[in-house]
Amino acid sequence: METDKFKVTIHMVSSLDGYIAKKDNSVSWFETPDNYEKGVHVTEQETAEFLKKIDCYIMGATTYEHALELSKDYGWVYGAVPTIVLTHGELPLERQNIETYSGDLVKLVNERLKPSYKNVWLIGGAKLTKDFIRLNLADEIRLSILPVILGDGTPFLDLIEQEHALHLKDVTAYKSGMVGLCYEIRK
Repeated sequence: METDKFKVTIHMVSSLDGYIAKKDNSVSWFETPDNYEKGVHVTEQETAEFLKKIDCYIMGATTYEHALELSKDYGWVYGAVPTIVLTHGELPLERQNIETYSGDLVKLVNERLKPSYKNVWLIGGAKLTKDFIRLNLADEIRLSILPVILGDGTPFLDLIEQEHALHLKDVTAYKSGMVGLCYEIRK
């Protein structure tokens, strides 16, 4: 169901045991050789249509630096969509659609994002995710679980320190063995 209501979605890719990166911050495990016969195959066109609905990305500095490194081989996957990088330091801004922000997250969401966007995706990292959940700034979590156990690394939901009720909105099993979960965060 399409809606014009403002929404912040946390999107994360994790291993089955809940890690979003290895200890060395690598994500080479994102590409898995698994094949689930009953899984859904999504075409590039379907993915492109879905991504057109996202009108702003938010990410932390570490995620941004990692995305810049990956863009050398794969290109900048976020296209021309406005991207806000939350940081307290100086970062190279290689595109006009990228800006940095350092400050109050509630003000960012209520004063800058809500008036300008409808579908905002927070795409990393773990500390930023924790802050958005603890401050009740996120509306849903989309978690893509890959068929791998890492055993150690950066945990996705570490020390949230509060209970949060969720409502399962959707589950999709993909040909790659990845399982996509979409939860609404109950407020």
